[in-house]
Amino acid sequence: MSYSAEISRSNPTAFLFVVDQSASMEDKLSSGRSKAQQVADVLNRTLATLITRCTKSEGTRNYFDIGVIGYGGSDTRNGFQGSLSGSILNSISNIEASPLKIEDRKKKMDDGAGGIIEQSIKFPIWFESAASGGTPMCKAIMAAAEQMAAWCDAHPDCYPPTVLHITDGESTDGNPEELASQLRQIRTNDGEVLLFNLHVSSFGTDPIEFPASETSLPDAYSKMLFRMSSPLPEHLVRFAQEKGFKVSMESRGFMFNADAIQIVDFFDIGTRAAQLR
Repeated sequence: MSYSAEISRSNPTAFLFVVDQSASMEDKLSSGRSKAQQVADVLNRTLATLITRCTKSEGTRNYFDIGVIGYGGSDTRNGFQGSLSGSILNSISNIEASPLKIEDRKKKMDDGAGGIIEQSIKFPIWFESAASGGTPMCKAIMAAAEQMAAWCDAHPDCYPPTVLHITDGESTDGNPEELASQLRQIRTNDGEVLLFNLHVSSFGTDPIEFPASETSLPDAYSKMLFRMSSPLPEHLVRFAQEKGFKVSMESRGFMFNADAIQIVDFFDIGTRAAQLR
């Protein structure tokens, strides 16, 4: 396990978000927002953060290719619309230039005198929430594998792509575990594709964050998602520890029963690749 290739414009990496858009994603989280809305908001913020990481004095450097696959009903779809809809993976500079729309949002801030004020901010939207139908997880994993195989063939010496899969329910089109194993075997010379799984919950029970074994997990479904997940590379173990998580070299990129706060942490840790040049 390497995961040490330096990321540059000539040697980028890729992040692919695979998002469950089945009907149950309309259920509310403790934040009062639906799972679908919360995931969409965090994903859009994450895209803005990734753009910032790639922004230098001369402009945006194409360190990352980024894509979104949504799945619900009986099929998968490109999570990007508009000018980004022609392909699943798009360069970070194309994403920066092509938000679907820009909303005015309110952000609560410290007024410097012990109070809180609301400030209007511009919030770019690339990915919109949706929730309907079943959970064709097998089709989604196969679609992700197709994208990752093509990307790795084109970038053999790059830091491996990361697939961040967000779901709240069991697959309705079969058992995805073997397909996930095949996805994780796709590789560059620097290592295998990383597959991280996030289970979002509206139950309010304590989340299970980056477990090192399946023994603490409550059922066969959560244990399957754990087995589907890649071990955290060493640099992500360190980063997760810096954020206060109790993780080890045996920990996997998996969270169970995640709520709004855990969604933010999952996206932040999952999109920390090797050093940018």
